[in-house]
Amino acid sequence: MSTDDDYEQALDTASELLGQRLELPMAPGEPASGADFRKIATVHTFGDSWTRTALSTHDRSLVSVAIAATLGAFEPLRGQLRIALNNGVTQDEIVDLFIHLAVYAGAARAFETYQVALSVFAEGVSSNPV
Repeated sequence: MSTDDDYEQALDTASELLGQRLELPMAPGEPASGADFRKIATVHTFGDSWTRTALSTHDRSLVSVAIAATLGAFEPLRGQLRIALNNGVTQDEIVDLFIHLAVYAGAARAFETYQVALSVFAEGVSSNPV
C-alpha cells in the first residue's frame, strides 16, 4: 500500500495536470475498501507514470488520449482530454489524433470517442502552454 505522502504527491501532480484538484468521491453503497482502490490507482497513475520524464507532458497527454479513446473508456477520456488541453495540446492536435485513430483503431471507435472530445471542447477548456 502506498504511503499517505505518496498519495498526496500524486494528488498534487494530478491537480497540476488538470488545473484543479482531482476529486474522487466515494459512490453511494461503495465499500470502505473502495478508498484503497482510489488511492492505489491515483498513486500508480499520477505518482508513478505522469512524473516520468522521457516523454514530455504534451506527448504523454496525446498518448493518454489515444489509449482512452481506443479502449472506449469515456470517463477516463474526458479526464485525459482535460489534462491535454490544460497542458498545451491544441484542439487541432486532438482532431488529428482522432483522424489517425480512425485509421488504426477503426472509424466507428474514433467517431464514437470523438463525440466525447467535442463535449470537452464545448466546456471551454483551452490550451494553456506549459
